[in-house]
Amino acid sequence: MTSFATHLECARCSEYYEVNTVQQLCSRDGGPLLVRYDLRRVQDAVEREELRMRPATLWRYGELLPIERDASIVSLGEPTTPLLDAPRLGQALGVERLQIKDEGLLPTGTFKARGAAVGVTRAKELGVTAIALPTAGNAGAAWAAYGARAGIKVVVVMPDTTPQVIQRETAAYGADVWLVKGSIADAGAVVKRATAERGWFDASTLKEPYRIEGKKTMGFELAEQFGWTLPDVIVYPTGGGVGLIGMWKAFAELREIGWLHDVRTRFVAAQSTGCAPIVRAFEEGADESQPWPDPKTFAAGIRVPKALGDFIVLRALRESNGIAVAVTDDDIAQHMRVAGEREGMLVCPEGAAALAAVTKLRGDGWIKAGERVVVFNTGSGLKYAESLQGAAPRALAAGALPT
Repeated sequence: MTSFATHLECARCSEYYEVNTVQQLCSRDGGPLLVRYDLRRVQDAVEREELRMRPATLWRYGELLPIERDASIVSLGEPTTPLLDAPRLGQALGVERLQIKDEGLLPTGTFKARGAAVGVTRAKELGVTAIALPTAGNAGAAWAAYGARAGIKVVVVMPDTTPQVIQRETAAYGADVWLVKGSIADAGAVVKRATAERGWFDASTLKEPYRIEGKKTMGFELAEQFGWTLPDVIVYPTGGGVGLIGMWKAFAELREIGWLHDVRTRFVAAQSTGCAPIVRAFEEGADESQPWPDPKTFAAGIRVPKALGDFIVLRALRESNGIAVAVTDDDIAQHMRVAGEREGMLVCPEGAAALAAVTKLRGDGWIKAGERVVVFNTGSGLKYAESLQGAAPRALAAGALPT
């Protein structure tokens, strides 16, 4: 497939940048760079019905991805993830038409594989030999796995509060793992200094243009699974916000090439009350968030005190008539358990935060009866074994039977 990427554009000032050289942030204002495409040529070159004939992977959308050569693709077999009806869980949450897009079935058990697959592939094409990034959860493991697949050195800096299984998983892929006190912001400060001094490629959230291109394939898949329409509401757990931004970008591109019409879906950004900078900024009417002091939540992936792309997240929420909602960690834990008991789904804490947001918004009347609601479960609950709950196993006496 031929990519129709033409240039990079700053999300703040719209400055243009060359797409075929290594780029990080805008040199004028430090804004994130977004990949732009010749959408008229895409419209002329491919019909959406052709997608059905292609393999069910994220790479089927190659014309709208920034990869120059199919031979460059770094893949671990990324499938189209299922969109699962959840009627019993929906009944518990008060939502008749609830579906879950389960990203936990991707390589490394998380949606981060999408961004890592495209990000590492593009880095490889551009001749990058070493990548560094901070992580509070699954991004480090995903980039480590794809870096190993590509033969690229990966350095990951993470808070020492990152779940042990993720620390070990990241190291198992051969990455150099470093632990710091504090939050992902502290890890990011270390990466910023290290990349400047050592010449490594900085793959921090939105500090390179390609992670978002992988994440936007969630939007492409969802639109295709809905028969080229969209649900009424999309609920997304939001830390760095790249997944939400990516889908917002995907829908805009699909609309421009004529594959989507009358886009009315409302985005919901779900956060924890222990770290809710997007929620606070949204409620205050601000264009950007302020750093959240002393962030605390066991949902590590949304423990982000300030996102570089917060202004884009807030723009997407407002343009879609959406909302930002914070839920307690107790609510998150409860919804992890309910999802398992009602639907046999081990959702991650971040996905459970999105489910808790559904309960809250349905109770407030923001989600209306009969609306189609899609919740993104961004990772497998197996990666958070210490957070899983259920009735304690009971010892069975010799000769006795379970009751």
